[in-house]
Amino acid sequence: MHVFVEGVGVLGPGLPGWQASRGMLAGRVPYVPAPTVLTASPLLPPAERRRSVPTVKLAMAVGMEAIVHAGRDPAAVATVFTSSSGDPDTIHRILETLASDQRELSPTRFHNSVHNAPAGYWSIATQSREPSTSLSHEDGSFQAGLLEAAAEAAVDGWDVALIAYDLPYPAPLDGVRRISDPFGIALLLAPQRTERSLARLDVAVSPASAEPTRMTDPRLESLRTGNPVARGLPLLAALARGADDAVVLPYRPDRRITIAVGPPCR
Repeated sequence: MHVFVEGVGVLGPGLPGWQASRGMLAGRVPYVPAPTVLTASPLLPPAERRRSVPTVKLAMAVGMEAIVHAGRDPAAVATVFTSSSGDPDTIHRILETLASDQRELSPTRFHNSVHNAPAGYWSIATQSREPSTSLSHEDGSFQAGLLEAAAEAAVDGWDVALIAYDLPYPAPLDGVRRISDPFGIALLLAPQRTERSLARLDVAVSPASAEPTRMTDPRLESLRTGNPVARGLPLLAALARGADDAVVLPYRPDRRITIAVGPPCR
């Protein structure tokens, strides 16, 4: 599948946005981890802003950064939301409530527990009526989202925002499912080259014969292995370097995602 990147968004520890992070991802500037700051999107109405949970804040932040970077109207872009875990804090709070004597669930907690909650907040904030998909594939969630978004762009001819996000679980769930830090990635993908195009991606599924691409900085490599969405860091690094590159992402035990990254005119 051949698609074109028009915008990028990223938010994670020490990576506070695409423009501020490009040098670190390309290896030109030292990477320094720092806490991730999540804030409610100003695009949301006040009531929804108050109800925003961390996953919504993270998804909205990276998604809107990619849209603004591409100079696109968010109401005219299809979306693919992907996460391995949904909202871990909401899951924890619901289970905590169900394990107590007072088992009445908060309606806000309940509606934030569904996997497509960020997509709902997005449609409210942007007034978008374009197609939207929400999916999950455990540690391959970013990769599955990339395949879905690339297929929609290449086959259906849509402009698609891929919005991927994962956050840590609180204790005791973190003992079962360990995610190190909040991390989100967004890519605006288009089916054809335009004046906005930053790079061309040739995306394919291949046998698991090649080793996954790793980050050269050990701290970024630790982030890559510690958060499922951060499996996409090598793709961001290739985009940051801006040269012809090849990226291999782990997907399933018997499959890899291979991505040839090159200039949009290729």
